[in-house]
Amino acid sequence: MSTPWNDLTVAGGAGSRVLNQWLSTRDGALQRVQAPVRAMGENSTTTNLNADQLVKLLGLSATSASGAVVTPETALRVSTVYGCVSVIAGAVATMPLGIYERDGETRRRAGGHEYWWLFNEQANEHMTAAAAWEYALTCKCLYGIGYAELLRPSIVSNRIIGWLPHHPDNVQPFRDGDGVIRYRVTQYGKQYVLDSADMLVMPGLGFDGLCAISPITHAAREAVGISLAAEGYSARFFSDGATFDYALKTAANLNKDQLTTLRESILARVQGGSRNRAPLILTGGLEPAQLSINPKDAEVLEQRKFSVEEICRIFGVPPHMVGHTDKTTSWGSGIEQQSIAFVRYTLQRHLTPLAQELNRKLWPSRARYFVEHVTDALVRGDLKTRNEAYRVALGRAGEPGWMTVDEVRRAENMPPIQGGDTLNTNGAPNAQPATQAAG
Repeated sequence: MSTPWNDLTVAGGAGSRVLNQWLSTRDGALQRVQAPVRAMGENSTTTNLNADQLVKLLGLSATSASGAVVTPETALRVSTVYGCVSVIAGAVATMPLGIYERDGETRRRAGGHEYWWLFNEQANEHMTAAAAWEYALTCKCLYGIGYAELLRPSIVSNRIIGWLPHHPDNVQPFRDGDGVIRYRVTQYGKQYVLDSADMLVMPGLGFDGLCAISPITHAAREAVGISLAAEGYSARFFSDGATFDYALKTAANLNKDQLTTLRESILARVQGGSRNRAPLILTGGLEPAQLSINPKDAEVLEQRKFSVEEICRIFGVPPHMVGHTDKTTSWGSGIEQQSIAFVRYTLQRHLTPLAQELNRKLWPSRARYFVEHVTDALVRGDLKTRNEAYRVALGRAGEPGWMTVDEVRRAENMPPIQGGDTLNTNGAPNAQPATQAAG
C-alpha cells in the first residue's frame, strides 16, 4: 500500500529516532513562547506537515536533477513561471466579484451591499482588493494553497469588516483534540490561532482538508530546474565572450622554450579577465581543439522552448499568453475563442472553489446572498458579434426577445433610457415590462 504524499507518520514514526528527537527538542523549546496559544486549545505537537514543510523545517534544499535549487522563490526567476502566475493571479484579481440576492427562483444584484466594497475595492486599510487577491492567488499558484484571514469587529461578531491574505509559510493548519480544524498564524512576530470560520482557504490540487501540493516543487521541479540551469549556462556563455573551452593539440613534442611561451600567453589571457580578446599565440604546430559542444549540438534553445510548454501545461496557461508563439494553438481560432477557453478550462478551476469558499464563510447560516465572479468582460466577443447577439436577445430576429434595451445598455456600460424596460414579445399587443414578464 503506497503512502500518501503528505503522510509523514512513516518519517516520524518509531523507526525515525533522530527526527523524533529533533522534533521533541524543537517543541520543548517552543513551549515557553507558545503558552498563550496552547491556552486557547491548540495542540503543541508538530504534525500534519507535508513534504514541502518538512523540507523547510529541516533546512533542506529542493535540488533538481539539473543541480538547480527549485523553490517557489527561485521559480519566479523563470520568465515562464512568472508569466503564468501573473496571468492567472492578475485575471482573478481584476475580475469583478458580484454579490447577488436570491428572490424565489430568480436572482438579482444586491446593490449597495457592504461586502461588495471589501472584495472589489479595498480589502483592508493597507491593501486594495486587487492587490490582496493577486497576492493570495500568487501564493496558491506557487505554494499550492492561499490563505486570507477574515477580519471581524469582535470575536463574537459574524460581520466582516475586512480581509488580510497571509503567506502560506506563516500559516500552519492542525486539528485539535476534537478534530476541529484550526490555523496557527504567525504575523509580525506574534502567534495566534484562528477558527476555520475566520480563514479563507484557497487550495490547489491534492487538498486533503489541511494541506495541498505545490505545483512548483512537485510537477514543475525538473522543468523549472532545467530552465534555471539553461539560463545560467547561457549567461555564463555570453559572460565569457561567447567562446568555448578548448584544448591545444600537436603531433610534435614541444621544447622548454615553447612551453614557457605558451604558458605565458595563456596566463596573460586568463589574468586579463573573462572578456579578454587578446589572441593566443600558437607555435610548434599547435592547433586548437574544442572541448565543449556548441549550443546547436546541445539544443539549449530547443530545451528552453520545451520547458516553456511544460511549465504552461502544468499551470494550464496557453503558451501564447506568455509570449510563446512558435507553434499553433489548439485553444481555438481568434482571440475571442482563446479567451473563452482560458476562462473555461483554467480560470474556472480557481474561480469556482473561491466562490464556494466565500459563500460558506460569509453566509454560513443562510443562503439568501451569494457571490459569483463576473466573467463577461473576458468572454465577450467583438463589437460585430455582440451586436448580432443583442439583436437576437432583443427579439428582432423573428423570435420573442429575452432582454430589454436597458439590459443591453447596462451590459455595454450605458445609462437606461425612457421606455427601455419593455420586453419585446415579437410585436404582440401584450408587451409588458420585463419585471412583470419575468414573474
